[in-house]
Amino acid sequence: MNWVDHETYIEIIPPKEFNFNECLIFLGRSDQEILYRMKEDAIYTIIKGRESFILCRISYDKDVLKIEFPNGVPTVVEREKIGEYIWEWFDLERDLAEFYRIASKDTVLRKLTERYHGLRIIGIPDLFEAFVWAIIGQQINLTFAYTLKKRFVEQYGEVLTFEDETYWAFPTFEKIATIHVEELKALQFSTRKAEYIIGIAKLMNNGDLSKEFLMEKQNYQDIKDSLISIRGIGAWTADYVMMKCLHQPSAFPIADVGIHQALKHLLKLEKKPSIEEIEKLAVQWKGWQAYATFYLWRSLYDETI
Repeated sequence: MNWVDHETYIEIIPPKEFNFNECLIFLGRSDQEILYRMKEDAIYTIIKGRESFILCRISYDKDVLKIEFPNGVPTVVEREKIGEYIWEWFDLERDLAEFYRIASKDTVLRKLTERYHGLRIIGIPDLFEAFVWAIIGQQINLTFAYTLKKRFVEQYGEVLTFEDETYWAFPTFEKIATIHVEELKALQFSTRKAEYIIGIAKLMNNGDLSKEFLMEKQNYQDIKDSLISIRGIGAWTADYVMMKCLHQPSAFPIADVGIHQALKHLLKLEKKPSIEEIEKLAVQWKGWQAYATFYLWRSLYDETI
C-alpha cells in the first residue's frame, strides 16, 4: 500500500490508472445503498476500529485519495487498517496495463476501456458480506435486492450516529449465526436464501470457512470448487465472490443477466447472446474476465453508449 500518514488524516497514492469519478458513478448506482453515503464528491463510511466505529470521509484531490476522520482521530494501527481496507476496496494493488493492452485490440472492450479508463473493480473486502450480497441477488432484480439488503443491515447491523447522520456497518457472521430462518423470512427472504445465509454464518463462526483459507488456494478452480461445495453457492455466486472479494481476475460469472444485457446493447443484437457466443467473445479476455465483466456492468448505467 502506497500511503502517507498525517495522523489526523491519511493520504493514499493510487496507481496512475485510477479514476475516482468513475468509481463514484458505480458506487452511486442505487439510492437504497445503506453501507455508505455520498456527499459533495466524497464517500462517507464506517470501519470497525479496536473498540468503536471510525467514520471515514474519502475524497480525491491532486491525484491523491484523502481519508479524514470526522468523529475523532484513530490510532496509528487503526489508520493503517483503514488504509488497507480502502486500498483493497478499490483494488489499487492491480496493475491494469495488461488489461488495457488486451482491451485495445478487442472489439467489445476497446470502447469501454477508453470511456471508463481508470475504473477499478469496487470490491467487497468482507467475505461474509460478499456471500450475503451474492445470495440476496440470486434470481431477483437489483431494486428488490437492495431492499432486502437494507432490511438486513437495519435489523442486524451496528450503527454510528454522528451530527444527526446515521451510518451502518454490515452485520457480522457471529451475529447471524445465532438467528433463525423465520427471522429472515419476516424480512421477505425466501426460505432457501435464509437457510443459505445462516448456514454460511455458522460455517464461518465455527472456523470452517474464512477468507484466509480461500486465498491460500492459488488455483482458480480449487477456489471455485471449495465455494461450490457450500450449500447455496452455485457457479454464478462462486464467481461473483471470487471477483468481488477474493481478487481473482479470471472469475467470470458468465450466466449473469447484466453481462448478457450489456453485450446485447453494445453489439446491437436482436436478442441476448448465448453462453456459447459469450465464451467465443471472451477468448481474448483470458486472465481478465473479472475486469471485462465489471466494465460491461458499468456500461449498463450509461445511456449514451
